[in-house]
Amino acid sequence: MKVKDKVIVVTGGGNGIGRQVVLQLLKKGARVAAADLSEKGLKETEKLASTTNDYLSLHTLDISDKTAVEKLVDDVIKHHKVVDGYINVAGIIQPFTHVNGLDYDRIELVMNVNFYGTLYMSKTFIPHLLKRHEAHIVHISSMGGFVPVPGQTIYGASKAAVKLLTEGLHSELQDTNVKVTVVFPGGVATDITKNSNADNRKKPENETAQEHSKMKLLTPEEAAEIIITGMVKDKYRVLAGKDAKMLDKLTRLAPKKAADIIAKKLKSVM
Repeated sequence: MKVKDKVIVVTGGGNGIGRQVVLQLLKKGARVAAADLSEKGLKETEKLASTTNDYLSLHTLDISDKTAVEKLVDDVIKHHKVVDGYINVAGIIQPFTHVNGLDYDRIELVMNVNFYGTLYMSKTFIPHLLKRHEAHIVHISSMGGFVPVPGQTIYGASKAAVKLLTEGLHSELQDTNVKVTVVFPGGVATDITKNSNADNRKKPENETAQEHSKMKLLTPEEAAEIIITGMVKDKYRVLAGKDAKMLDKLTRLAPKKAADIIAKKLKSVM
C-alpha cells in the first residue's frame, strides 16, 4: 500500500523504531496517528516532526488496555475522518532471567503488551479497514519469535504468538482489500531494555566498551525504513537486519544448531 495521503496509526510512536516510523511516514506524505504510553515521548516526536496537527495526532495509550484501544480507533477517526492501516511497533522485553526465576506478574505483563495488545489492535481496527478501498496491517514480531533466546523465553513466546496471529490474519484476509505484513527485526539500537525496566544483564568480562559499540545493530532509522518499505511492497514477511536473515536461514536448515549458537552466546550475559 502506498502511504502518501493515507491515515496510518503507529503504536510505540513515542520512542525508538516507532518514532522513526512516524517521522518517515510523515515525510512520505502520510497522515499519522502516533500512539504511545509515554505522553512525554509523543511530545518529543511531535517536536521532531515539525508538522501541523492535520497530519499528526497524538494519542496516549496503554496498548494492553482493551477499552483504551477501542477508544483509540474512535479518536483517530474523529481527528482524521478515516483510518487506512496501522503499524504495531509497541512492545516490551522481559528482564534477562530464565523462566524459573521470572514472576507471574512480569510474565503476564509481557504477554499482555506484546500479544494481547496486538490482538486488541487487530480486533478493533479490522472492521474499519475492511471498509477502505485498500488497507494494510503491519505487526512487529522479532527474530526471537522463531529462534529461542535464553533469558527472553517469555518475550520470544509472545512474539511467536504475534507471528502466528499475523500469518493467520493474512490467510483470513487474503481475499479482501486488507494486506498483512509481519516483520522480524534483529538487533536494533533502541532503549527498549531501559523502557521495559529489563536492564539486568551483565557485560562480559572480555567485552570492552569499544567492542560493544561496534555491534552490528540496525539504527531505528534503518529499521523504520525497512518496515515502511515492507508495507509499500505488500510483503508477506520482512526480515530486518543481517542477524535476522542469517538466523532465519539457519533455523530452517538446522534448528537445534541455531538454538545452540544463541544459547552459547547468551551464557556470558546471564
